[in-house]
Formats: sequence, structure tokens, C-alpha cells
Amino acid sequence: MADLHAPKHETFDVAAMTNVDPKGFVRQVDEYRRTDFGLYMARPSDHPEFWYLQSWLLPAFGLRASIFHFATGHDKGWRYYLDVAEIGEVDGVWHTEDWYLDLLDRPGQPLELVDVDELFDAHQAGYLSRDVCVRAVDIATRTIAGAAAHHDVMSWLAASGAPLTWLDQSERSDRR
Repeated sequence: MADLHAPKHETFDVAAMTNVDPKGFVRQVDEYRRTDFGLYMARPSDHPEFWYLQSWLLPAFGLRASIFHFATGHDKGWRYYLDVAEIGEVDGVWHTEDWYLDLLDRPGQPLELVDVDELFDAHQAGYLSRDVCVRAVDIATRTIAGAAAHHDVMSWLAASGAPLTWLDQSERSDRR
């Protein structure tokens, strides 16, 4: 079995301008932007492999789309990293439950589905119901098919009513 763990939960508090990561660390957020299709977040990171994180929470798609700004020597080759997740919002506080499946977008390649083993292990351990696992697979399948039909995932999202925009972080002075 892979590193078996319960689903990861994260909180995005727009009013407080904070993001509580799955380990409970409270991170200050530089920007939240709410749209009719989701919530955008941009924040610095103290992770050794990446110095900045941008994410879109897209409840209708069951996706969290992210750009990791990697530190020198740690680039993974992804343009976008998509988590399959349940996403909800109550009184300006957004919550995610990660459903294990991830999609990696690399230039010139089809989306790559990873962590299928983690989804099966989580179901076997009783962390996710069969119905939730089916929903996770449906989300991943719909995303892969949409990206293939539109030649990339961002074009599919835009054509589906979620035109994502990102900050250009290449000019920041704190880049590592």
C-alpha cells in the first residue's frame, strides 16, 4: 500500500486572508478572487521545493487547479496540477476534501492520471465510500476527455465557463 492516509482537508478563509493546509499550518494569502465559477488563491510558500502557489477551487468541476512555482532545481515539468476534490463554501470559508486522484498537465502531453492506487487503498481502508470513489473517477475521466477534445485542460475549462487567469510570478524579487 502507498502511504495510506485519510483524505486531506484544507480551509480557505477569504475574510481572514488565510489558508489552512492539510497539516493544520495557517498560511497568509496574498490574494483571493471569487468568481461565479470558483475561488482563486495566491500565496507564498515555505516549502523547500516551491516558493509560491496559485490555485483555483472549481466546485462544479470537482477540481483544484494549481500552479507551483518551483525553486531552482525542483521543477517537476508540470504546467498545472489538478486535484480531484470535493469543494464547498459556507459563509465565505471554503473547504476541500482531496479525493486522492491527481492529473498532471505537462506541455505537449495528454493529462496524466496519478494516484489511482491511493484511491483504491483509501476505499479499502474505509476512508471513502464506493459512491465517492465513482464520483472521483467520473471527475477524472470527464477532465481527461474534455482536455483531449479541446487540446488542453485550460481551453476545456474556458469553453465550459471557467476561464482561469493566473498571476505572473516570474518578476517577484523573493523567487528562489
